Amino acid sequence: MAKTARQARPKIKVKIKTKAKSEIQPKSKSKSASKLFTIGYEKATPAAVMAELKRAKVKLLVDTRAVAASRKPGFSKKQLAAGLDQEGIAYLHLQKLGTPDEGRQAAHTGKMDVMWRIYAKHLKTPGAIEAMDELVSIVKSGEAVCLLCYERDKNFCHRSRIAEIVHERTGTGVVDLVPALF
Repeated sequence: MAKTARQARPKIKVKIKTKAKSEIQPKSKSKSASKLFTIGYEKATPAAVMAELKRAKVKLLVDTRAVAASRKPGFSKKQLAAGLDQEGIAYLHLQKLGTPDEGRQAAHTGKMDVMWRIYAKHLKTPGAIEAMDELVSIVKSGEAVCLLCYERDKNFCHRSRIAEIVHERTGTGVVDLVPALF
């Protein structure tokens, strides 16, 4: 389905710059207010994703997919973790932050409003709360972290909501990395 028929995630109430990447400005300049990166691998090669992660000096990639499998070579959990390890980047799969199956099905049929409602409800589950707390703790440590999911456009991906929550809880700035197209 064409993106023109899809509904993007509702706009968040923070400053956004749009260039090759967008950035949510941190609330404060404290040491813990580092940057949180996000990246989608749709229409990208593993090499292009790795290049963006290295350019941003990411130390930990957090996979936010409910199912860390992909038909795209290099993006299934084991292949991705091995490739990251070769580049000196750690990998963590926070499965409970992924969109539930019914949310993914709604997104695939262009019903983004339904997907956002399902995902908002999912974020209130104990597993998602625990995973979010773990992510917030990691980000507060100051480590350069990047959230990964499939969707290239962050406005159509749940990782934008995760990043928004982390920003709200930590003041961390958010930068969307955009890998080169294949």
